[in-house]
Amino acid sequence: MMTHQRTNKGGGKAMRNFDGAMQFLKARLREDEKAARAVKPGKSQDLKTLQARVLADVEAKRQLVAWVEGNFGTALKAEADARSLPALKKGAVHLIAAVPEFLRSPVIERLVWAYADHPDYDPEWGLIEYVHENEPGGDKLSTR
Repeated sequence: MMTHQRTNKGGGKAMRNFDGAMQFLKARLREDEKAARAVKPGKSQDLKTLQARVLADVEAKRQLVAWVEGNFGTALKAEADARSLPALKKGAVHLIAAVPEFLRSPVIERLVWAYADHPDYDPEWGLIEYVHENEPGGDKLSTR
């Protein structure tokens, strides 16, 4: 059996290029939905079930993305930027708003892992190694 094992380069820090990861994830979800809708299952119940499952998965991930984006910190930062606050006040707002981003970024980080093989995937979003459980070290997290 193959398992996903993540190497954490960030040492618990908020993910780099969070906004880029969000845009990347949204694009992949659009692609997944388009591909699922393009399937013509015909009379195959298995294909109909798989198509419905993929579409439900896309919707569930979109709801998670909306939950992360709806975070108060994001709105606070956007308001500070729109109001053209003085640099010191703006910096304070961004510092305060960054805490929720740290808490919410793992949700997005884990969702983008599914697309680690995509050419637009940024390795800074988290590394995944595939290790067979029956291989030496398969029961341990590995690091690069």
